[in-house]
Amino acid sequence: MDALQPDAAARGAGPTSEPAARLREIPYNYTSLSDREIVIRLLGPAAWGVLESLRQERRTGRSARMLFEVLGDIWVVERNPYLQDDLLDNPKRRRLLIEALHHRLGEIERRRRERHEVERDGRVPQLLVAALGAVEQFAAGFERTRDLRQRARRLLRRHTREDNIRFDPFARVSHVTDATDWRVEYPFVVLCPDAEDEIPGLVRACAQLGLTIVPRGGGTGYTGGVIPLSDLSAVLNTEKLECCGSVEQLLLPGLDRPVSTVLTEAGVVTRRVAQAAERAGCVFAVDPTSADASCVGGNIAMNAGGKKAVLYGTAVDNLAWWRMVDAEGNWLEVSRLEHNLGRIHEVAVARFELVWKDGREPAARARELRRERLEIPGPSFRRTGLGKDVTDKFLGGLPGVQKEGCDGLITCARWIVHRMPPHTRSFCLEFFGQARAAIPCILEIKSYLDQRPDGARLAGFEHLDERYLRAVGYATKSHRGTLPKMVLLGDIVGDDPDAVARATSRVVHLANARAGEGFVAVSEETRRTFWLDRARTAAIARHTNAFKINEDVVIPLARLGEYTDAIERPGRARAGAGRRGAAALDRADAMDRCPARGRHGTAGRGRRTRAANGAGQAPVRSAAGPLHQGLVEGRGEGAAGAPVRRQRVRAGDGGRGPAPRRGAERAGGDRAAHACRRRQRAHQHPGELGRLRDAP
Repeated sequence: MDALQPDAAARGAGPTSEPAARLREIPYNYTSLSDREIVIRLLGPAAWGVLESLRQERRTGRSARMLFEVLGDIWVVERNPYLQDDLLDNPKRRRLLIEALHHRLGEIERRRRERHEVERDGRVPQLLVAALGAVEQFAAGFERTRDLRQRARRLLRRHTREDNIRFDPFARVSHVTDATDWRVEYPFVVLCPDAEDEIPGLVRACAQLGLTIVPRGGGTGYTGGVIPLSDLSAVLNTEKLECCGSVEQLLLPGLDRPVSTVLTEAGVVTRRVAQAAERAGCVFAVDPTSADASCVGGNIAMNAGGKKAVLYGTAVDNLAWWRMVDAEGNWLEVSRLEHNLGRIHEVAVARFELVWKDGREPAARARELRRERLEIPGPSFRRTGLGKDVTDKFLGGLPGVQKEGCDGLITCARWIVHRMPPHTRSFCLEFFGQARAAIPCILEIKSYLDQRPDGARLAGFEHLDERYLRAVGYATKSHRGTLPKMVLLGDIVGDDPDAVARATSRVVHLANARAGEGFVAVSEETRRTFWLDRARTAAIARHTNAFKINEDVVIPLARLGEYTDAIERPGRARAGAGRRGAAALDRADAMDRCPARGRHGTAGRGRRTRAANGAGQAPVRSAAGPLHQGLVEGRGEGAAGAPVRRQRVRAGDGGRGPAPRRGAERAGGDRAAHACRRRQRAHQHPGELGRLRDAP
């Protein structure tokens, strides 16, 4: 068997020289899998070990190239549904391909016999046997696929229209991945039922065919929950289940007054539910970033949250009732008893009623099979400090929620919608220093607003890091002209407009103390503009792994700084290695440990914010001293309508008098921090990470 490397004699290398590593030699491999992974997949782990041992015994490499061509032909067909269907429809073309594969393997055997090498004779036949087995399996796979498709059509069309049974390449390719862009296996079939009552029969038919069922909604998830892991899988797409009712008042089990609810099927887009709630003067709490594309069935399966989760919780907190189809093809209806109309972890015990019904009948008149009560301690739904515990998929045995389709398929649900307080202000905080220095501001804002000062509450909260901002093309509101290291977006609501204004001003003041700049939106149009960057799908299209948090955060906020350091350091180390290695990284870390300075003075000094363009958005001035009330009105006026003077203020002066000259500021500043920055700047490359824009 010839080596896997090109002809060594042409390079003047002897038979024992160390070959240069090559990443890929299998042709037509445009996937992310390496040669090693493909060989193991097609020939088995032992075959790769044999190839590695023969790698050093190179001559012309012709036999190796022929073997890799065989593997490449098999691999390109297996990873291309269009080629698969073309060969299924053309038996003659398929026969010619199989003959060509056998011919290449025959040539490898002929060359082996001509050389009569005893040491290699034990290994090369082992490879040939494995390769012949792969070719035979490849050829037999077409017949198995054709027969299974015919059988699947006969069974599945009893429960849905035949055009809802999709074997075509376009359907299979479009259902192979989600927002992660991971691809493992192409589904065998894609099912698109027209109605909820079709699903139990399809589930039973797939079980009879031996197919793994993968429920799918909008395909916007980042966890790979809808990615097929077996080539014998059926993706069940629920996007046609799009009935969305209007808001209605219902008396829920265990409550003494009606509650505003909305009934939806699993395929309804999240934004449509939010719009239905808005028409009734209510708000839908589940508001993920992908609200314009995600479906409510996936929101339940993922226990989705969003910016409003800080006030109303995630999906499990806002469900009154939901229906699903279990693995046996029966209906399962889950009702929340004695709903607290708030977050579920705040009750001592959460109670649910589970009712199973016969899936062979329509859900509305199905015969009841059994029922039971389920009681789960409320605090067990979330660990302390977390909005969602992703390590606990079981959730006390609660069906459907946070299971990602593993225990059944969500078909419809009834949601609780809420009344939003009449007055709302949005804030946007931009931080230009090191991210770890700004992260404590998240805790400070959350702690302050959790006290509900004068009735003001935090109704939306989201953090965007630098990678996400770069991915969505964020437009900086500050006059600095550079991309922030971190952005915090939030909504503050309340019944008293002055209380909301004071709370918003205080939040901006907290950001100023962390070298941040704050912007406030009052009008509905401007507030929508603030949140627009969060909803952009550019981050998905560019496959960023940017980290965003909201109330369904799975990392304790108190340890967010440690997390940020841990995920940023490897990238910074690789970037530094290309220039000055570990020394560059050490200098960046040293700069991060130095006290931060503002542009206009020493560390900790207050700063006014600049107004961004747009109606309803006002500049906010903040100092380390007492806050002037009403500094965040839409026209730059106080609570009583008096104009606000726009001037810089010193730390602790309570808003009295103008700021001193720059020279006086430096003379009274922190000289140790100033000297530290100057020494580091003298040794710093202009393009290195951690560059100090604000250094004097």
